[in-house]
Amino acid sequence: MLHRRKSLGKSLTAAAGLLLALSTHLGAETKRFKPTTGVQTFAVREPVLRLNPGDIVETETLYGGYYARAGGEWPGEVGPFYIEGATTNDTLAVKILRLHPNRDHAVSTHTPGFISAIASDRYTRMLNPPIPARRYVWRLEKNGTLGVLDLPESKKRLEVPLSPMLGRVAVAPEGEQAWAGLWPGNFGGNMDVSDVAEGATLYLPIFHDGAYFYFGDGHALQGDGELCGSGLETTMEVIFQFDVIKGRKLAWPRIETSEFIMTIGSVRPLSDALRIAAVEMVEWLEADYKFDKWEAYQTVSQLTQIRVANMVDPNYAVVVKMPKRYLPR
Repeated sequence: MLHRRKSLGKSLTAAAGLLLALSTHLGAETKRFKPTTGVQTFAVREPVLRLNPGDIVETETLYGGYYARAGGEWPGEVGPFYIEGATTNDTLAVKILRLHPNRDHAVSTHTPGFISAIASDRYTRMLNPPIPARRYVWRLEKNGTLGVLDLPESKKRLEVPLSPMLGRVAVAPEGEQAWAGLWPGNFGGNMDVSDVAEGATLYLPIFHDGAYFYFGDGHALQGDGELCGSGLETTMEVIFQFDVIKGRKLAWPRIETSEFIMTIGSVRPLSDALRIAAVEMVEWLEADYKFDKWEAYQTVSQLTQIRVANMVDPNYAVVVKMPKRYLPR
């Protein structure tokens, strides 16, 4: 195992970035974990599963009353998973090998006074009346690849390709903090980033040995900003592979896909979330891709895409995406 970790460190240096080869570790296992009880906060608590770097976990998100009826309770998140050998000097890498809806429906709600980007809510009071409550049940068809919704008042039907994602992926926050499930932050949490999808690798800072990984909040589809405060909420089957990048510390979550590297900032106001993500990207190019700081600034300014992941949670989340085709090999 020690030899494998040294090899991983050398490959990262050679690639000049957080390019992670999640190849087979000696002794790595594939485990099946079926959760039965969710938790409502991200915090250090007794792990529900212990894993070694390289292990694969076949699992699923939780089903609860929220999906079955109006006003139903939120089922909570799955976790925590404890990753052996992960320390506060390291980075947790989580590869999403599979993410697929395992129900034939998804729910999207408009909730008066709750969370919305363009209506009054409990955090931002306005003089206009609250929006009316609405609950939309989408049908998930063609083996979970197509979403269908009838709009009777508009006399229309929506038929759209689905793009499954996980709204909530997290580690335990720093110190003795416990953050409610609605919150995103530097620990991850309810970021609602649609790029947290099948094929992506998520990099998370570690604030406690073992990392204490959580996940949940499957969306079959979500538009940028999650404007109404709800994606197409449904349950998912998930396959993860876990790894640890030794001796590498992060300040904020990052994502890598075949096409992009991405940085995430989560805070209010929205402008500060953007600033965090943009500074993180400049520093990533400088540290790992050997850019001069100000030339990295110019590169990020001209070449990145910026996505408002959510503008509804207690903290907003912004993603800065750099196309990998412009980065040195």
